[in-house]
Amino acid sequence: MTVLEIILVIAIIALIAFFLYYFFRGSGGRISVSRPMESRVDMYLDRRFDLLMEEYSLITKPKLRAFKAEKEPDLSEEEGKAEGLKKFRDEMTATLAEMEKKLDVLEAESQAD
Repeated sequence: MTVLEIILVIAIIALIAFFLYYFFRGSGGRISVSRPMESRVDMYLDRRFDLLMEEYSLITKPKLRAFKAEKEPDLSEEEGKAEGLKKFRDEMTATLAEMEKKLDVLEAESQAD
C-alpha cells in the first residue's frame, strides 16, 4: 500500500466514525437515521419538558397529571379509530386495485371481440 492509499483508508474510517458518532451521540436509542435533526429536537424537548413547564409557568405538575389522566382514554380511543381508518384505507386500495385489474381484463376482451 502506498502512503496515499493509507491516508485515504484512514480518512474513510474517520468519516464513517464521524457519521456514527453524529447519529448516535447522546441517544437513548430513539434517534432516527432518516430524520436525525427532528428526532434530536424531540428528545431534547422530552428531556426538558418539566423544566420548560416550570420556567414558563405554563402548568403545574398536578394539573398536568390530572389532564393526562382525563385525556388518556380519549387519546387511546382516537388512536384506535385512526388505526381502523388506516386498515380500511389499505383494504379499499387493495379492492380498487383488484377492480382495475378486472376492468382491464374486460376492456381487453371487449376490444378483442
